[in-house]
Amino acid sequence: MSGHLDYEINKELGECYLFMGELDKAEEYYKKAIGSNGVHPDPYIGLATVAVQRGALEEALALYRKAHKIEATDKSFAGIGLIEMENGNKDEAYSMFIQALDANPENMVALFSLIRLGHEMERLVEIMPYLENYLEIDPEKSEVRYALAGCLACLERKDEARAQLERVLEADPDNEAAKELLDQIQA
Repeated sequence: MSGHLDYEINKELGECYLFMGELDKAEEYYKKAIGSNGVHPDPYIGLATVAVQRGALEEALALYRKAHKIEATDKSFAGIGLIEMENGNKDEAYSMFIQALDANPENMVALFSLIRLGHEMERLVEIMPYLENYLEIDPEKSEVRYALAGCLACLERKDEARAQLERVLEADPDNEAAKELLDQIQA
């Protein structure tokens, strides 16, 4: 029992310090968690996050891959995707984000990265179902609805875009970005 308890405590402390931006302490506790009980992906994801914040992308990629080997989760897919995107490997990144969202439709890192790649790679039609899936789970998320409207507007589907923007403004009348996009569509 104590092994598992040590693991949980060390992992929690790692997450706490990471959240506070104390990277050295976070790293120390994630390493203790790795040493304390069996093999879990979470501390490797934590260490990868520390590495990303330090700008050590190669190290981060190796750590995400290690976590991924232990257990492929939406977090490891998204983490690998982020680094592939930074490295300019768009196809690889795109595929990782899709797999992250297949595992967890609510992974915001993967969703917003996919939106960015969808625009860059002109694959808006392909990414829209992922935005729609998310909105079925959380219809109030105006950033996602706004992004969907943006995709529709780029595809010249103005009526559908307008309908999405009106929903955003219904929930959030002061949303400047939505107002601007609506003005552009109606211009």
